[in-house]
Parts: sequence; C-alpha cells; structure tokens
Amino acid sequence: MGMTTERQMHLNLFLTPFGHHESAWRHPATNVDNSLDFRHYRRLAELAENAKFDSIFLADRLSTSPQAVVHGAVAGFEPLTLLSALAVVTSRIGLIGTVSTTFNEPFNLARRLASLDHLSHGRAGWNIVTSGTDAEAQNFGYDAILTHAKRYERATEFVDVATQLWDSWTERALIRDQESGVFVDATQVRELNYRGEHYSVRGPLNIPRSPQGRPLLVQAGSSEDGKAFAARYAEAVFTAQQSFADAKAFYTDLKARVRRAGRDLEGVKVLPGVCTVIGATESEAREKEEALHALTTPEHSLHQLSNRVGYDLSGCSLDEPLPDFVNPQHVEGHRSRTQLIVDMARSEQLTIRQLLLRLAGGRGHKTIAGTPTQIADYMEAWFVEGAADGFNVMPQLMAGGLEDFVEYVVPELQRRGLFRTEYTGTTLREHYGLEM
Repeated sequence: MGMTTERQMHLNLFLTPFGHHESAWRHPATNVDNSLDFRHYRRLAELAENAKFDSIFLADRLSTSPQAVVHGAVAGFEPLTLLSALAVVTSRIGLIGTVSTTFNEPFNLARRLASLDHLSHGRAGWNIVTSGTDAEAQNFGYDAILTHAKRYERATEFVDVATQLWDSWTERALIRDQESGVFVDATQVRELNYRGEHYSVRGPLNIPRSPQGRPLLVQAGSSEDGKAFAARYAEAVFTAQQSFADAKAFYTDLKARVRRAGRDLEGVKVLPGVCTVIGATESEAREKEEALHALTTPEHSLHQLSNRVGYDLSGCSLDEPLPDFVNPQHVEGHRSRTQLIVDMARSEQLTIRQLLLRLAGGRGHKTIAGTPTQIADYMEAWFVEGAADGFNVMPQLMAGGLEDFVEYVVPELQRRGLFRTEYTGTTLREHYGLEM
C-alpha cells in the first residue's frame, strides 16, 4: 500500500485500566492495583499524547451487580472527574467523557463540561449516550429503562438546551475592567427562559463561555434513532463494524444523512473501533490473543452477553446456536449492538461458546491480531476506501499493548503520510479539523 494523502486519519484511545479483552485483568502482565491509581491513567494518557493521538475517551455505565463485579466488571472513576485530573497533567490531547442524557440535567452537565473545557484550555468532548439497561434506570428511581424512542427524544431536547446554555455567554462578555468596576457586559449574557416537553431551564449558565465555545459532541449509537441523532448533532461518531463492507455501508449512510441535514460532511468524523493484539509475526499475535481467550470465564461471558442483548441466556447450552428468540427489534436497550451480535452469530453459524470468544476481545468491535504492517494495512484500506475517518483504538491488553501500538503502528502510519507527526492545533476541535 504505502500511498500518501493529504487527508489524515484521527486516532482516539479508548482508555480502560486493563484493556478491552474481558479477561485482560487476569493477564500476568496486568497490575490489578492500577484500576484506581491515577498515576496509571496519567502514564497511558501521556503515551497517547506523545504519539499525537487526537483524544482519549472514557466510557461509562451507571450500574453494576454483585454477579458482575466478581469477574472484573467494575466501572471505576466517573469520567469527567478523571478527565479533569488528566487535564492538568497533559497539554494537547483531547479529553472525551461519556455522560448520559437520561440520568442528568442539562444545566449541571453543561456546567461540568464547560469547566473541563476551561481547565484543559479547550480540549473537552462529550460522548452523548442515552443509557440502555433497567439496572441503570433502577439507580435513578425508575423501574425500567425508558423506551428507545423516548430516550432519543429526551436526548434531542437535552442537547438543544445544553447548546443554548453554552451559547448564553458570548466571547465578548468578559470585560474585567477593574477601574470602571465592570466585570461582565450584561448585554452579552442572556437568559434562556426555556420551556420544553422534558426540561425547563431559565439560564444563563453560571460560567463564562469556554475556549472551544462548546465541547466536541460525540455519539456512539448505530440504530436508526442513533444515526438520525448523529446526523443532526455528532461531530465524531464511535461505531462498531465487523467487516469492511459493513463499515463502508455505515459510513456512506451516515454521511448521506449528514448531507440531508444540511451539514458539512467534513464536520462529522466516523471512527470504528479496532481491538488490536500486536506481534512480530502473525502467529505470535494470535498466540497472544489465544492466551487472553484462555483466561475467560464462560459463565461471566454469558452474563455479559445477556446484559448486552437484553435477554437472559443463562439457561442456554454453550454448544448450541444463539436462540431465535433474541430479536434486536424487541430490544429497548442497546439495539444496534444487539443487531451486530445477532448478525455475526447467524451469518457465521457460531455456537454461543464461539460467539462469546468472538466478543471477548472487544464486545463486538473489530478484533485484529497481527503484525504492525498488517494492522496499518487494514487501517489504511478502511480509511482510504471510504469506511472510516480514523479509528477508536482499543488495545485488547493495555499492559504492553498500548506501547506496541504507539511504538510500531503509529510510526508506520506516519511513514505512509496517514497520521500527523506533530500537533498543529491546541484544542480538540482543531485536532478534528472542526470549526470553533
């Protein structure tokens, strides 16, 4: 391959303490004390920043269970808290946190994100999620999750209100004239007096306009509702596809929706997940991946799959196919991911046991075990041939796996002219080539 292009890919590190393989925490190279050690996250963020990644990203979910935590499914730090700490020890890399529209209020969240943007001098991003499980709902006074359509309806209004709050201060508002005694020009600060179906917010926001004006808006749902939402609001889209054909179809569909929404196609970056295991040879990489697979616990994997697809599969035989009753259209939770899993299981005629191993490395994101050249080839093909604007980098094992990606894959992408060798901007929006 090796072709160069002026267009360059965007790389986001999907940060987890141990790695994206569900048994990464059990690997001998993993220090299990690191999950709540800030120094560990600082080191990972610095590795990514030194490699000139656009951003780091923290996922989140708002529930757990005694059954889940036994096998390591512990969420750990609240994203915006951790990112605020990382803002102080990094200087260029973007900081994207997941926050749910279903279980927050626009005013609180707009303020927290504006605060992060100020602390980081313009590097904040918001991954907008609607949450998708009854267990999460039950932590916030509901018996069950709202319907898929209702959650997106609320999310639409939520983002509209948050945007108005960020815009309630103009760039000219701060006067800070000690002599005249005027700190703020009141004509440059406005109340919203917003009343909608779900929210009522007077405003203005009680923090001045932040360096980016508003954080980078990121979205990760690939359902019909999710794609419609992304076309309207998202500036970066995290997505999961198993094949080039599926990734290209998603990319083409989303960009067409963006165009129909009257938005600039370059204003929305599509970043599929890639879960890497890197070896000097392909066989070495596969051996590394097999070692991770060998550490999985089938009953835990099945519990995770049940949560993901919204059906209790605990009574199913591992050596039978996924039962027919698993229907993505009847799922109110994570609909697009359920569809991906069902499609994978049926098209490849997998048993549940085989499916669990396919999902172990990245929960439905593309897993690839290979040499740095093979991984760079794969990324270049998707990028150049219209399936991606960059990638959500998800090492299956963080211990050594992120170092391998930074040390071997990034220089290969740079040699091909596909990825920056230096930052050219200071804000997250500048990294992604977006307007302020």
